[in-house]
Amino acid sequence: MEQAAKRFKRSRRLGKWTPYLFISPWIVGILLFTVGPLIFSLIMSFFNWPVTSKPKFIGLDNYSKMFTDDPQFYKSLWITLKFAVFYVPLSLGISLILALLITQHVKGVKIFRTIFYLPAVVSGVAVSIIWGWIFNTKYGILNYALSLLGIEGPKWLVDPNSAIISIVIASAWGVGTMMLIFYTNIKGISPDLYESAAIDGAGPFRQFRSITLPLITPTLFFNLITSTISALQQLTLVLLLTNGGPLKSTYFYGLFVYNNAFKHHKLGYASANAWFMFIIILLLTALIFRSSSVWVFYENEVKNKPARGGKGK
Repeated sequence: MEQAAKRFKRSRRLGKWTPYLFISPWIVGILLFTVGPLIFSLIMSFFNWPVTSKPKFIGLDNYSKMFTDDPQFYKSLWITLKFAVFYVPLSLGISLILALLITQHVKGVKIFRTIFYLPAVVSGVAVSIIWGWIFNTKYGILNYALSLLGIEGPKWLVDPNSAIISIVIASAWGVGTMMLIFYTNIKGISPDLYESAAIDGAGPFRQFRSITLPLITPTLFFNLITSTISALQQLTLVLLLTNGGPLKSTYFYGLFVYNNAFKHHKLGYASANAWFMFIIILLLTALIFRSSSVWVFYENEVKNKPARGGKGK
């Protein structure tokens, strides 16, 4: 009996550790390739760390230089925030409209689902090449289409006034992932709600406003956070389409950090730049979380609330 009890205890102990054994490769990967480099970059930010010589501890000098002696820091930060203001609402709107379209019961809708999602799996380099052709001033398809309407197209990538708009359009092209998340949420809404609303005389717009939109606010909340983070970290399209030009009108913060690290070989200064953006993203994310209590609708929470004048269970 004692041996059986010992075996039972041993098996229970092993059973508790079995799940951790299965996820251990993921934990090791996170520690080695995410947490480790993150901590190391924070340490680097307190050093003058050139590539060709030994690092030298300088304390907060990198941060002081960033705020007081580098005008490009503020310009790049402003350009990135301006891009985010245009990109985030546009990408959310497009992805939601596409999600509503592919939920319709029409012939061939599966083909359109694939077409709409396809840009999300195309590499950033390929997207840059495609949009470089589209935006080309001389033989680009976009300006050619505008010329057929008698409109002279702008110099998309070579005019400081239109370059950032070009980046916004190219970035908003790959909203397939957000579209798919919206689509999954919309398909999960009970058809009975729409049938009841239709019986009460509600039209499609009223159904969207009163049923669909409130029920997808958790998904809207998630996509808002991810698109905001993505906008503030934009690099690939800018690097390949404009490389910060013309006249540094698209010199995004990500490109600013990238050039400091790999072009000017200031690894410590670039680490300080990256950590400041990390703090900005953290604050904006916290602000969005803070505001979610006002506009995000959770059905389970509403069901658990006691009726007015009544007593909770």
